[in-house]
Amino acid sequence: MPIIRITRQTPCANRSRKNNLMAVRRVDFYDTGTNKHYVFITNHLDWSAKTIADIYKQRWQVELFFKWIKQNLKIKAFMGNTDNAAMTQVWVALCIYLKLAYLKFQARIS
Repeated sequence: MPIIRITRQTPCANRSRKNNLMAVRRVDFYDTGTNKHYVFITNHLDWSAKTIADIYKQRWQVELFFKWIKQNLKIKAFMGNTDNAAMTQVWVALCIYLKLAYLKFQARIS
């Protein structure tokens, strides 16, 4: 069970207000399963520390997914500039990857 505690909340000081800086909060996260300590800086002052830690954990899963896409789908650059063009290219590469994996499985190639 992870232990989460808020160690410090930085208020907007006069200097921060003058420079239009936002208040931030530091959230410490200790994962007893992996015995690792994480520190997150956030500007969401109303959210609980557990929510902040869960969001960063999910974000890490997204980062790992994009790393997998880069390594396995071999997309070096996107052909278009729009969201639709990028998504179409990712879907086509994913379909081709799955088709090749299925053919490899059928041929019993390691």
